[in-house]
Amino acid sequence: MRFLFAVCVVAPSVLLAQSPRTKPAPTSAALESAARTIVSGVPYPTFITTDASGHPQARTVQPMTPDSSWTVWFATNPRTRKVAEVAKHPSVVLHYFNPVMSSYVALAGRARVVRDRATKDAHWDPAWSAFYPDRDTSVVLIAVQAERLEIVSATLGVEGDQATWRPPTLIVQPKRSRR
Repeated sequence: MRFLFAVCVVAPSVLLAQSPRTKPAPTSAALESAARTIVSGVPYPTFITTDASGHPQARTVQPMTPDSSWTVWFATNPRTRKVAEVAKHPSVVLHYFNPVMSSYVALAGRARVVRDRATKDAHWDPAWSAFYPDRDTSVVLIAVQAERLEIVSATLGVEGDQATWRPPTLIVQPKRSRR
């Protein structure tokens, strides 16, 4: 299955007309470029889920670089809490903070647990092999499909609303190709 991917920018000035910006909102292409630059400098983002009692849970993960449709893959032990949390509450956030740039991307989307070997092989990072020697039973993958990216980076000229600090946001809409 192939996906095309569309991006829609939701600028703070569009969302909150009463708080004018002094400079124009970045284009969707500029926001995506900034997001990819920030994410590429963060090897260990924070993965945030919701536990059974409705409380947020955060932990560090080692994902692959997001693909062209902003799907992010990472490996984990099938017995971890995050696997059960994703199964019950698939809405998650991957938070990438780049301290060198004082910038961040909050990637909000839907996660799913992947257990089949062919998919694991197709999305495997060799760095994970040291932790998961048996790819059949000791590991599952979690795939996070972004739905929304919030981006802040004064270094790259991407700043939030002056009054509310609401960040510029990209809405990611995967679309099936007609091929």
